[in-house]
Amino acid sequence: MRKSWALAFSIVLGMAAATPAAALDPRFRDADGDLVADAPTDPKEWVDPATLIFAYTPVEDPEVYRKVWDEFLAHMTKVTGKRVIFFPVQSNAAQLEAMRAGRLHVAGFNTGSNPLAVNCAGFVPFAMMASLKDEFGYEMEIIVQADGALQKVEDIRGKTMAFTDPNSNSGFKAPSALLKAQFGLEANRDFKPAFSGKHDNSILGVANKDYDAAAIANSVMKRMVVRGAVDSAKLRSIYKSDTFPTTGYGHVYNLKPELAAKVREAFFTFKWEGTQLLKEFERSTPPAQKFLPITYQKNWAVVRDIDKAMNVSYSCK
Repeated sequence: MRKSWALAFSIVLGMAAATPAAALDPRFRDADGDLVADAPTDPKEWVDPATLIFAYTPVEDPEVYRKVWDEFLAHMTKVTGKRVIFFPVQSNAAQLEAMRAGRLHVAGFNTGSNPLAVNCAGFVPFAMMASLKDEFGYEMEIIVQADGALQKVEDIRGKTMAFTDPNSNSGFKAPSALLKAQFGLEANRDFKPAFSGKHDNSILGVANKDYDAAAIANSVMKRMVVRGAVDSAKLRSIYKSDTFPTTGYGHVYNLKPELAAKVREAFFTFKWEGTQLLKEFERSTPPAQKFLPITYQKNWAVVRDIDKAMNVSYSCK
């Protein structure tokens, strides 16, 4: 079952107050108007660490992904001349706080967390995984048990619905908006919400019958199926959205400009063929086979619009 997000979104816009969501923290400046923080003009404010810290968006088992990223981080070490280490984060909040506090220099933030990372942590996204044909993105799906009684979205009424994290696009914000707009369903009034923390947990929770339904990023589910982490025969999809951008990769705004340029170079000169990164991410649909240049201003417009429709504020605490 596939419905157009554009239709749901237009309805939500009519229901929500037009409160701008995008607003950089006062400690940042955006002279060029590209919606991301500019590098400081004073060299004394640049960060030039001996060791670069890299973090990938939270997953069920960070140690699995440490190995997946090994070859890429070795390449970044060679290009930048810096030691690069993998920092396993347990939550979106921990990843955001690490960059905001200056403990994280390069990262992949999930779709929904990108606006908050940009506005509150000085994140500057510049790349996204894509196929060799420049195809990218994923869909939000609502999944249920294959042998369960739920057959359509309306059947979620009175049941337990799992979300991942309040900052997640496909794991919370988009499904919350469309459930209200298209189906008149609101958390706590029409169904019991639960937060699993990660897409992996939500997917396994439905398969193991801990949750009646869950909103997830299907790219994560597909990789888990191929990896044997979950049995696809236990799951059934009752909703599939239009395509969203996937994880955005970038660096903190105050990285020394020459070093920031080297970090970007590392992403776009990495040879994927025969690597663990390709083995893991080509399982997605479309397959992820390279890093594609992107801009936050263009590629995250739909996500910012969703946040605006939901009156999401990027206030930094």
